[in-house]
Amino acid sequence: MKTAVWLYMFLFLAFFDLHAQYPVLTPFAISLGAAPAFIGWMMGIYALTHLPGNLLAGGLIDKHGSRRYIIFSLTAAGIILLMQAHVQMPWQLLILRSISGFVLAFLSPACLALLASLSKDPVTQGKYMSGHGVIHTLASVLSPAAGAFIVAKTGFSGTFQSLGWLLIFTGIMAFLTVPKPSAHSAKNPSSAAQGDTSGKLPFSLRLYLIPFAIACSQGILFFELPLRAGGQASIMSTGLLFSAVSLGALVTLSMLFLNRFAPGKRVAVAVLGLALCFYALAAAGSLPLVGVLFVLGLAKGLLFPALSSLFIELSGGGKLGRVFSYQSIAMSIGSFVGPIAAGQLRGSISPYFVAFVLLMIVLLLLPQRKAASPLELPAGVNP
Repeated sequence: MKTAVWLYMFLFLAFFDLHAQYPVLTPFAISLGAAPAFIGWMMGIYALTHLPGNLLAGGLIDKHGSRRYIIFSLTAAGIILLMQAHVQMPWQLLILRSISGFVLAFLSPACLALLASLSKDPVTQGKYMSGHGVIHTLASVLSPAAGAFIVAKTGFSGTFQSLGWLLIFTGIMAFLTVPKPSAHSAKNPSSAAQGDTSGKLPFSLRLYLIPFAIACSQGILFFELPLRAGGQASIMSTGLLFSAVSLGALVTLSMLFLNRFAPGKRVAVAVLGLALCFYALAAAGSLPLVGVLFVLGLAKGLLFPALSSLFIELSGGGKLGRVFSYQSIAMSIGSFVGPIAAGQLRGSISPYFVAFVLLMIVLLLLPQRKAASPLELPAGVNP
């Protein structure tokens, strides 16, 4: 539990830092003279360069543990942000964002694998995943508005410098607090995977369509919100809208009793909720935007810990590095496709409607036999 507390503490700082950039990057790119299509590529390239990092992360985390990769990701990302403060041209921002995408690709699978290895009990693991989500969401509730406030006070350069030093400080904090692999490797089932050295997973890769669709729809949301009102919306109002999503997620993440329900059922309900919210964004312009985003956040808060618990359950506690790195790969591809599709299609069709269709397709695929049978009951439990 002590390890989890320390991990949550520096994760809060890291997530705060990263989410504070969301309402800032698009206006910053516009100030450099970037067109909307270029902004879509800028946001998408970050996710695309996640892929080689994710491919490397799975085996390396299973072999060496999470500690060194958490420290590397945080420190390197902080240095890149310090360099980003001095960008003068759009192509320079594109290059730095692509490098940042690679170095941060190790962070999420390393953190999730470390948290999951702290217990073998499915309910306890679910609580750890929910705790991870709560910390993530608490940071994201505060950080978009905070990022907008810092920009108003110090400008883009001062904001990136402040966030960069915060990430470097968090990397140092991780070096001092995260236990070395030797403290857990003997008990960590993901390190050896019970002697199985193959790269295969014990469940269908079809399930990774879920994180792909979620990330794609989320990328569309991150692209569209700053560009509402013809791109004339204020940074502060955009930050507050992102905070509304995070506040909704915090509500469901705080309901720890939800971990008692089968993760597959929670995933299905949450995906349906996300789809309906994107439909509302596309078709019901009269609905209050803040209210729709708050409900969307409720669905996200239900979804993410359920999805992590589902993958842990189906993997049997082994190969957690690979399990979560493949999840990150699926989300990276989705995050790459989402903003680019939004930038190319927004002139002819609402990107929100594209997200709705994609989520509904994934929802319709869930009842298939191979994907549905493990969704109902935890492993080892007979009906």
